[in-house]
Amino acid sequence: MSPKTTENATGGRRPREGLVTPGRIVVAVLGVLGLIFIFENTSSTRIRLIVPEVTMPLWVALLATALVGALCGAYALRRRR
Repeated sequence: MSPKTTENATGGRRPREGLVTPGRIVVAVLGVLGLIFIFENTSSTRIRLIVPEVTMPLWVALLATALVGALCGAYALRRRR
């Protein structure tokens, strides 16, 4: 087997992907944008959670909301299979 190919599950050969792929570029750009977003939103904000009111950095509140949304989406996709 040449060093530029790998075997897939069926035993066939397919070309190895390079280090720089479109998917990796997109992930890197989103990561950089996420870091910029975090560094720009470090001020504290008041957030009301049903009854209590808490003070936290805006980026923490948005990250928590995004994680809850991602978990709900993953659960919905898993239940669909």
